[in-house]
Amino acid sequence: MITPTQFTAATQSVRTAPGNAADRAVKRKRVLDILDAAGRDSLMLTSNTALTWYLDGSRVHISLAGDPIAALLVDRSGDHLVTFNNEAGRIAAEELPDGVSLDMVPWHGQLHAYTAGLAVDGDPLVEAAVMGELRAARQELLPAETARYAELSADSAAAMTDVLTAATPETTEFQLVSELAARIVAIGAEPLVLLCNGASRSDFRHPLATHSPIGRRAMAVVCARRNGLVANVTRWVAFDAGTAQELDAEARIAAVEADIFRATVPGARLNEVFTEIKAAYARHGFGDDQWTLHHQGGPAGYAGRDPRVTAEVTDTVVLNQPFTWNPSGPGVKIEDTVLLTDSGLRVLTVDDRWPTTEVDGRRRPLTLRP
Repeated sequence: MITPTQFTAATQSVRTAPGNAADRAVKRKRVLDILDAAGRDSLMLTSNTALTWYLDGSRVHISLAGDPIAALLVDRSGDHLVTFNNEAGRIAAEELPDGVSLDMVPWHGQLHAYTAGLAVDGDPLVEAAVMGELRAARQELLPAETARYAELSADSAAAMTDVLTAATPETTEFQLVSELAARIVAIGAEPLVLLCNGASRSDFRHPLATHSPIGRRAMAVVCARRNGLVANVTRWVAFDAGTAQELDAEARIAAVEADIFRATVPGARLNEVFTEIKAAYARHGFGDDQWTLHHQGGPAGYAGRDPRVTAEVTDTVVLNQPFTWNPSGPGVKIEDTVLLTDSGLRVLTVDDRWPTTEVDGRRRPLTLRP
């Protein structure tokens, strides 16, 4: 086992993980409650979502497409992080929260097997056995992580404003998302998703960028991660006044979102919200099958969606839970990251420079027309 004290003070000074002690104590209590309910003494966390949540923002990845380079055993005695020998120095200096021990295995070793072996009986509970319980433990954001999420969301919205304000009809989709990527990285975040469709590709709901110019109208989507939390935002830019059909569809999709927002209240079950989503599409002229053509979003936080909502998801909505709903129709979509507070839904992905209109008492984004 190694500890941060084995590294120089100069190295320790570059620590980047936020690690709020008060929030972490609550998270540990939530996991111990899961162990109590299961009648077990240890739990091994191995996913990026669970690790970044429990460690309160520590970075446990190298490749965005790869598995975490650490695993964690939570037991009655404490928290025990295990990583590879070539990662241990950085983890100890920059990412290890106070009170967490650190072990290492060779870079070619068996990370999960070693971590499991730290359990008293060598057989800890695994994430898959308590997925629902862990998701419930992540639902309610704590004070420090709420503040970090709000900052990330505002930064992501500002990046959208900066990039789309500077766009022209000749800007290609790749140029636009490359500018967004640069802005997201510059704020210390990781661009997990970057999408763009210009006027020639507006039928695609998940449009990976191409070399096509965006033309008269375009959508851009960013999912940005910082300290484990993921902010999601969609914006539109257009270089003309828009057709009557487009303006009508934009207003109607905002009305669908308003209905979803009204259904997102403490105590509601997510499958009940999903039922309301389906009804909202029909109510606002999109037809009974529109919900089948794209996922509708759901709770957010330490995963892009935690989880995507369907008729089978029965989690109960709680206060201080973040959401990203993303209703969409032909050529239209609306998406922001919001937080359910005791005074209602608070939109986090806000930049005051972006044009808005009032929808059901809340400011919602319009299409930007530079």
